[in-house]
Amino acid sequence: QVQLVESGGGLVQAGGSLRLSCAASGRTSSDYRMGWFRQAPGKQRDFVAVIEPSGDSTFYADSVKGRFTISRDNAKSMVNLIMNSLKPEDTAVYYCAATRYSGTYYSRPNVYAYWGQGTQVTVSS
Repeated sequence: QVQLVESGGGLVQAGGSLRLSCAASGRTSSDYRMGWFRQAPGKQRDFVAVIEPSGDSTFYADSVKGRFTISRDNAKSMVNLIMNSLKPEDTAVYYCAATRYSGTYYSRPNVYAYWGQGTQVTVSS
């Protein structure tokens, strides 16, 4: 079992920045691929970013590429998402997730076994 707890959400104006953090505990979280997803009201849960267990590789959704940066500190069992140039359409509940899946379908929520409770991000125009 892996437990995930997100923090760092809040209200920010368009063009601003936020840093989300995800604290992992339980089984060795450094063995897991870690992802961020988001879900706006009435919409499906969408992929945002993922980072490999080693931290060497990252992948991003096209909508956030160049604005968001995912990173991890395995010694502290933390995963971060730095969000710059935020837009109103980035408003959503952001979730941290963990998986041992190593294939190419990392953007699919159903390959992730563990999820945090989510943190709200609201971007005002």
